[in-house]
Amino acid sequence: MKNLNFIDKLLFLINSVVAVLLLLSYGLSYVPPNKFSFLSVLSLSVPMFIILNITFGFYWLVKLKKQMLLSVLVLGLGYNYILSFYKFSNDIISSQSSFSLMSYNVRLFNLYDWIDEPLLPQKIHSFVTNKAPSILCFQEYDTGTVLKFKSYPYSYFTDNSTRYSSNLAIFSKYQIVSSGTIDFSDSPNNSIFADVIIKSDTIRIYNLHLQSSGINPNIETLDSKQSNKLISRLGVTFKQQQHQAELVASHISKSPYKVLLCGDFNNTIYSYVFRILKSEMLDAFEEAGTGFGRTFKFKYFPFRIDFILADPRIKVVRFSSFNEIFYSDHFPIMSEFEF
Repeated sequence: MKNLNFIDKLLFLINSVVAVLLLLSYGLSYVPPNKFSFLSVLSLSVPMFIILNITFGFYWLVKLKKQMLLSVLVLGLGYNYILSFYKFSNDIISSQSSFSLMSYNVRLFNLYDWIDEPLLPQKIHSFVTNKAPSILCFQEYDTGTVLKFKSYPYSYFTDNSTRYSSNLAIFSKYQIVSSGTIDFSDSPNNSIFADVIIKSDTIRIYNLHLQSSGINPNIETLDSKQSNKLISRLGVTFKQQQHQAELVASHISKSPYKVLLCGDFNNTIYSYVFRILKSEMLDAFEEAGTGFGRTFKFKYFPFRIDFILADPRIKVVRFSSFNEIFYSDHFPIMSEFEF
């Protein structure tokens, strides 16, 4: 510190705070929101902490200062967290026996004109038709849509009623032999599942939409009072998500079949709800993704809150996040599998 000027001393102080926060955040996925809701809210900031520590590390490296060791050490301790945040190219060759699944929060096909594009529903339809996944899972599906997905002879939907303001749908090219719903109490959200026969095996597909805070992600619109309300509201949301995730995890544990779980978790990989839902399953992005795997439109850093998780007995051979597709506030994700 003696050899640093005033600006660098100030920067290293900030660096130290950010490094400590990142170090502490490594344990946030083990903190139940219903016990410490404020700490669970901090999990949303982990991507920012990672980026800031990488930035500080490069800064001190360029200046040839030993202060770089602080961020390098903290990032090294969270090596698995970094791999979950960014993936380098991972080329895996798939075979003709593979099958694919797409998960997409379509925001009601732009029913209320959030995006100024009158043909947006047709563009979503064209995109999905072109990618032609074997199984297609929608969140925030408009059950009144005129769109027809004719290449999928089998489907299962949530009931078209006021019970769910966030409907779910599963379309399949393979036969669905049974299906059902997991209701979340006091919530418009829920989860559905369908048992699908693929070749000689049966796979249980779960489509999930966890509780949303309903908060505008444009944080520049927040003042201090709104920020306090935001934190409080997120705390309540994460408590609801915990209960919902525990219901789904319990249901999955009783499945007689191999499982694929996908959907809009409305939370990150650093959260308690993601840890209990993932359990021993494979994160398709970690197995075969590239880049940040961004799935949600957020201005300041990449957010990955939509996931595809696979039973360890199912091989993940490819993962794509189509973050150039601006048809919703979420980006579609797709993964390819082999038994």
